[in-house]
Amino acid sequence: MGFFDKIKAGLKKTRDSMSHNVMNMLHSFTKIDEDLFEELEELLVMGDVGVETSQRICDKLREKVKERGITDPNEVMELLRETVADMLRGGEELNLRTKPSIILVIGVNGVGKTTTIGKLANRLKSEGKEVILGAADTFRAAAIEQLQVWAERSNCEMIKQKEGSDPASVVFDTISAAKSRGADVIICDTAGRLHNKKNLMEELAKIHRVIERELPDADQEILLVLDATTGQNAVNQAKEFKTAAGITGIVLTKLDGTAKGGVVLSVRENLGVPVKFIGVGEQIDDLQPFDADAFATALFERTPEDSESE
Repeated sequence: MGFFDKIKAGLKKTRDSMSHNVMNMLHSFTKIDEDLFEELEELLVMGDVGVETSQRICDKLREKVKERGITDPNEVMELLRETVADMLRGGEELNLRTKPSIILVIGVNGVGKTTTIGKLANRLKSEGKEVILGAADTFRAAAIEQLQVWAERSNCEMIKQKEGSDPASVVFDTISAAKSRGADVIICDTAGRLHNKKNLMEELAKIHRVIERELPDADQEILLVLDATTGQNAVNQAKEFKTAAGITGIVLTKLDGTAKGGVVLSVRENLGVPVKFIGVGEQIDDLQPFDADAFATALFERTPEDSESE
């Protein structure tokens, strides 16, 4: 299955609910008026796009309709696709120019953090990069063992200490190993203790001090993993983490298991942080680099099935 097909398949539930509802609503109008925009806004909110983001989208659509003199409601779908792509575009690429570069992966337990690390490591390995993993989530039982399984699956070395060890110490060991092995990328797991924000902030601050001391010029990514099935809760979680850590990118997992794909827009708009990857399945290659145009097209493009259902 190709890149676009994977994204399209992963967004099927969202497309079948929100997008089809939008299309049916547009078909029911004979002119573009304020009632149309109000109904559209309501459908976007129901699709987990979020109230403020939905209002923003509709404001942009009003401007485009006016500027281009559009009168046919059916043309609004293409404008919607274009608007969504514009809002999501920018900063999707990982910044990994230095050798080594370092990626810290954060997120609460249960969002697919360890799985994301494994899949990301596998992707970077397939691009010819030498990757080393650091098991710095020493707080959660089984986190180290879980990461070990993914290290073996992706054929990466993993640095670990025993459960309950100092996470910053694990990061230090991982950096030392990466330097001596000439690794290209370091990926470190971290504990997801959002309910204890003070501890989380202190832990991340300590890890940052180690990185700044040991790799002062290295490119750094701090990726926050969010579970798309939690909808607007994911947005609230992201806001909390943003105050605790300087997030550089978002990974949204489990998009294939939810009709709440609209949350991608809400997260991007509320945080002003780019979405870097989306998880659209269980397979090791189902972590896809985020592409704003492909995402918007997969979400709002008219398909042969749509024509048949009219």
